[in-house]
Amino acid sequence: VQLQASGGGLVQTGGSLSVSCAASGRSFSSYNVGWFRQAPGREREFVAAISWSAGDTRYADSVKGRFTFSRDNAKNTVFLHMNSLKPEDTALYYCAAALRRTPQDMLSLWSARDYEYTSWGQGTLVTVSS
Repeated sequence: VQLQASGGGLVQTGGSLSVSCAASGRSFSSYNVGWFRQAPGREREFVAAISWSAGDTRYADSVKGRFTFSRDNAKNTVFLHMNSLKPEDTALYYCAAALRRTPQDMLSLWSARDYEYTSWGQGTLVTVSS
């Protein structure tokens, strides 16, 4: 599956922004999807993950309660809605996909590890001004 992220931009502190990731190829609904981000001078970090049928989501503690991850398998697209943005959310945001491992629509600890994902989109830049 190939991924294309979009929707980044400049927003003020406290504002909202949504980024999306469109997939090409068949069987997107068989993939769990994650968002990761990388700020300048820092390592890539996990942001959120969603299971193949959206039955399970996981979030990094730093974004929990502010970010919402959703997907529309009919449109082969996932969405990350970001509210109450902070300057520390400034980063290049990447979407990534991993083929589901079990029939259950559930994530587990692996979903936060970037090396578990086999397909990556290009990043989309989110900048939060203070």
